[in-house]
Amino acid sequence: MTEPQIQTRAAQPYLGVTATVTMTTFHLVADRIGEIVGLLLGRGQEIAGAPFLRYHVIDMEAELVVEAGVPVAEPQPGEGEIKPGELPAGRYVTLIHHGHVDGLIETITGLFAWAETQGLTWDMTTSERGEHWGCRMESYLTNPQVEPDMNNWDTELAYRLAD
Repeated sequence: MTEPQIQTRAAQPYLGVTATVTMTTFHLVADRIGEIVGLLLGRGQEIAGAPFLRYHVIDMEAELVVEAGVPVAEPQPGEGEIKPGELPAGRYVTLIHHGHVDGLIETITGLFAWAETQGLTWDMTTSERGEHWGCRMESYLTNPQVEPDMNNWDTELAYRLAD
């Protein structure tokens, strides 16, 4: 695990698809990234960053509200279930995970432990439905068409802090 960093980020427009899923149906949202990329490329638009999954609500025992998204340089109109959105500006804790996505849980656990030692507070509230995040995301920095071996992938975690 690399050392976590605190970054101040500007707001970032994107196009995304949101779905309520479980851990066993997670692919139903994650697999939509290619569709969003295809829509943008079909419009002649450039992608302005790594595709991501944004976690709006997390209840690992029940349901998660997750959004698959692709950053764009300028706000774009949606189409069908693909909607425009904006990642909020603010301070984020970021960390690069190198390796298979199955190892993310260990990296996330380490990130949470580090943040606790730093006295940091997440942009997150809890309810009976789970954790509600202002912005918690995983950006997929490795193009699977270039590097198909998931053990060589880089995934950036970015969790917004409460300010």
